[in-house]
Amino acid sequence: PSSYGPSRLTSGEGDGYSVRMNCSGRVSRALIALVLARVLSAAASGHATAVDQPTVVPAEDYPVMDAVVAAKFLTSQTRMVLVERLTTTRLQPDEDRLPSMALFTERDLFEGRLPADLIRDFVAKNQRPSKFEARFSFGVRYRFVAGDGTAESEASLPLLPVRRQSVDEPRNVDTIDRLAFSRVGFTIKADQALVYVSNERPDATGAGFLIWSVRRNSRWEVYDTDVIWVSHPDDASGAR
Repeated sequence: PSSYGPSRLTSGEGDGYSVRMNCSGRVSRALIALVLARVLSAAASGHATAVDQPTVVPAEDYPVMDAVVAAKFLTSQTRMVLVERLTTTRLQPDEDRLPSMALFTERDLFEGRLPADLIRDFVAKNQRPSKFEARFSFGVRYRFVAGDGTAESEASLPLLPVRRQSVDEPRNVDTIDRLAFSRVGFTIKADQALVYVSNERPDATGAGFLIWSVRRNSRWEVYDTDVIWVSHPDDASGAR
């Protein structure tokens, strides 16, 4: 017989080869399972972190808020404005109810004159907080503060001249402490806007407003205001 015929494994050699292959397969599957588990865990962790992080307030919101601050809050004495870093989703300090179409109807806000698409956009954008960037340009310096009053390092330089208009409740102070804004809702044509702003002061006084603005000649102007709540020194709870 030729010595160059096909090689054959003996029974013992075949068994050993089979065992080695089975062990190798099990190890490979275990390694693949471990890698997949780690990848899925990292992906889940990253997704949770992304969900927990507030979205950034878009650029189109700031001109509306700049016009509101200039028209409603700045005086010739104002030198600094403290602004809550996160937007608020509450229209009243003592309630956790999120904005809804039903809320606008129940409270007869603006006597029902707001366009439906404006309300819908406002409600949709204010179901969770968003984070401001340093894009305000209402004419005086401002500083972001956290909900607990902690000041953040970011501050602005004035970009526009101060408009010398009185606030609804005149106070001779050079710092407005503090303003909290909602996200801005827009009509489909982006020619009307709605924003909530509150001014809760350290002495427990303050007020909250829904402000309806219109765009005229490419500039935003305050059109109407609905006072949501007012808090006086002898009534810190606030009432509409």
